[in-house]
Amino acid sequence: MFSPKRYARLKWACRRGMLELDVLFLPFVETGFNEMSFEQQETFERLLTSDDPDLFAWFMGHQKCEDTELAGMVQHILSRVKV
Repeated sequence: MFSPKRYARLKWACRRGMLELDVLFLPFVETGFNEMSFEQQETFERLLTSDDPDLFAWFMGHQKCEDTELAGMVQHILSRVKV
């Protein structure tokens, strides 16, 4: 389980330079993050260390993420935010 301080840092890291990423990450971390396993949470934390252009390309489907764990997390997030 993430400590409150680590969770706060993670939530801050969800604030990106692109609005398109903000609207994906902020709602996800507030509603879906605590439902994941600790390993998935750490994968999400690692995903946030990626550069914004890469994240944008992965989430918009312009590029495929070569890291299978990160690619799985991208799909997990997209499945939760699709209406």
